[in-house]
Amino acid sequence: MLAWFDANTATILNGLALGAVLFLIAVGLSLVFGTMDVLNLAHGAVSLMGAYVGVAMYGAAPTTGMFFLAMAIAAAVGFAAGGVLATMVSPVRNHLRQALLTLGMALIVAELLQEVFGPEVRSVPVPEFLSSTVSLMGNPYPVYRLAMVAAGIVVAVVLYIVLERTRAGAIVRATVADRAMVEAIGIRTKVVLALVFGGGAALAAVGGLLAAPILGAQPGLDDQILLLALVIVVIGGLGSLRGALLGALVVGQVQTIGVSVVNEFASFLLFAALAAVLLFRPQGLLPARKGAHV
Repeated sequence: MLAWFDANTATILNGLALGAVLFLIAVGLSLVFGTMDVLNLAHGAVSLMGAYVGVAMYGAAPTTGMFFLAMAIAAAVGFAAGGVLATMVSPVRNHLRQALLTLGMALIVAELLQEVFGPEVRSVPVPEFLSSTVSLMGNPYPVYRLAMVAAGIVVAVVLYIVLERTRAGAIVRATVADRAMVEAIGIRTKVVLALVFGGGAALAAVGGLLAAPILGAQPGLDDQILLLALVIVVIGGLGSLRGALLGALVVGQVQTIGVSVVNEFASFLLFAALAAVLLFRPQGLLPARKGAHV
């Protein structure tokens, strides 16, 4: 067992890095569904927007300053996109209509991005300050992938603190539990829900940006990202921060170890894991407690 772990350390770390960036993307989708009861199929397109921000901002000059500026712009673009989507879907209560509306917006965004950036795969370099390697068990490993893991951990901790330990988090939880009561004390729940939607979309865009040096940016990537995010949400549990984190880690490991160990069956392993969860724990591995998000 130890020999296998030693031989596959890089693969396991790659799974953690992939899981961390998928968490950034999927947690917004999970929390938006949990708070707004909105099935947002444009989430992958928002993430792809973040990837193309990386192409435009530091694709040719991956300096440290340009990388952080690109992150800020990706977050702003994602937040704005989330606000627009929240306004559009707010009066729509039917899940099928929500899905059709957000899917239509996703197709429009994908076509616009293809018109601007072209149909080819656009590579995004690793920022220069994270382009080195470190030695792990005698083997070199990219610092950038470790930074992705660190980013996922930081975001998870910050979200937990905000949702569980702050007044803003209490308002979000109260809005989910009893929207009419929150309105009665003078808080505009539509604004609260729009901010949650915008925050989730901002995380998706930043996640897309961070994944760009690994996955690149190309038409169709939004569909792949959306599919993985939906699988994560189902495995972890709707509206659950802990569930999104666990689901992302499971998906990251299944994807990377599956490709490494049984490459010919790797595409089936993810859906086998999804099917197992749906059969034995349909509410997800760590579903949200009633009125909570963690």
